[in-house]
Amino acid sequence: MANRKQGKTATDGRRGKAGLPASYPWYLANRPVAAKANLDVLDKFTGKVATRVPLVGAAEVDRAIAAAHQARGAMARFPPDARRDVLEHCVRRFTERHDELALSLCIEAGKPIKDARGEVDRLIDTFRIAAGEAVRPPGEVINLELSPRTRGYRGMVRRTPIGACSFITPFNFPLNLVAHKVAPAIAAGCPFVLKPAMKTPVGALIIGEVLAETDLPEGAFSIVNCSNEDAALLVEDERIALLSFTGSLLGWDLKARAGRKKVTLELGGNAACIVDADPGADLDHVVDRLVFGAYYQSGQSCISVQRILVHASLYPALRKRLRERVAGLRTGDPRDEDTFIGPVIDEDAARRIESWIAAAERQGAKRLAGGGREGNLVPATLLEKVPRDSDLYRREVFGPVAMLEPFDDFEQAIERANDSDFGLQAGVFTGSLAHAMLAWDRLEVGGVVVGDVPSFRVDNMPYGGIKQSGLGREGVRHAIEDMSEPRLLVIRT
Repeated sequence: MANRKQGKTATDGRRGKAGLPASYPWYLANRPVAAKANLDVLDKFTGKVATRVPLVGAAEVDRAIAAAHQARGAMARFPPDARRDVLEHCVRRFTERHDELALSLCIEAGKPIKDARGEVDRLIDTFRIAAGEAVRPPGEVINLELSPRTRGYRGMVRRTPIGACSFITPFNFPLNLVAHKVAPAIAAGCPFVLKPAMKTPVGALIIGEVLAETDLPEGAFSIVNCSNEDAALLVEDERIALLSFTGSLLGWDLKARAGRKKVTLELGGNAACIVDADPGADLDHVVDRLVFGAYYQSGQSCISVQRILVHASLYPALRKRLRERVAGLRTGDPRDEDTFIGPVIDEDAARRIESWIAAAERQGAKRLAGGGREGNLVPATLLEKVPRDSDLYRREVFGPVAMLEPFDDFEQAIERANDSDFGLQAGVFTGSLAHAMLAWDRLEVGGVVVGDVPSFRVDNMPYGGIKQSGLGREGVRHAIEDMSEPRLLVIRT
């Protein structure tokens, strides 16, 4: 049974005042381990210590890699139906612990509680999708009878696990971005070492608690909280067959240091959304979706709407409605059901966002909505006339900020959207099939979303970008392909 170890969890009975356990263990070769050093995890709204997690060093990271390397054979032999059972056990347990998981997100990431519940739902979806894929391994039958020389030969290809993997995840989706690495690895039969973001490690450790209840082979997983310096082995060690990194442009440096291992990167975006002269929807609906896309998760999403390109004929009306909506968004305590904008991850991030806005204003940008910063609370901000050479326009804001600009024809809008070093996803509101297909043909991004904002994602679709946005694709089946290698069988009959 996948849940033979289920019972009292590693953190039961030790709830702190913030609503989280007072401390968490780390995980080495499937087992919870206490550590000598601890890392404070802050409540991102109050700034107070919410819990503590172990802080491990390079020696512990090395032990985790050794355990994953040793477990390669056992994980490859772990039957597909057993992998499915592990993943389905996770689905059940995450469902049972839904409220706890949402609260942990609200506290450690400052995520508004409604957004936090949505992320827990996606965590469950991702593991459920992986459970189905675990028993549907990709393969191919190849016709080799291409000439008299090859008659009687048959070819077949199956996928085999690539081996030990290292995963490095960011702070903004502490559950679902972990899930998009961990769940496919289990489905593919790959042991792994996970390093969650130091600012938001709790979600990953709760996932570790649940995995520790299962019958995964010893060494199948380890979860280490460590500094970037001590994580160097996860990038450079030759025992690791694949590095999957989600985060900043630092990923390109990690790729250069990774040696022969396979590397997948998701490094953010600067997403544009085009609103055509005929948007194909009621303007109020378009505004609703733009508000969601630009400001959900307090703008801390790689596919957050940053640049809004509006046909000149609609610009005055959309500008007025969007300005009114943005000005009315509530900023504050993420535990409050009415809060739409919670804190960004820390005050340094808030100061950076504030400085980029101020610099753009000095260059001629006009603020339409948004007030002053309070600590790490940045109110929803909307601007127009933002110079195209400003940091606010060129770089990833990663905060609750969006920019409006008009365009005269659709091809001009595509050129403007492509005027970016990033290329993750783009959104297009249009009632023209020809324009929708033109956008799909010419937008330089990994995904084009027609009839909605670029912030739309379903957890089974291929997700990733081009240019500076990364390398490879996530989405469970696509991640499994990266975590496996083709093995050919030729039979002469």
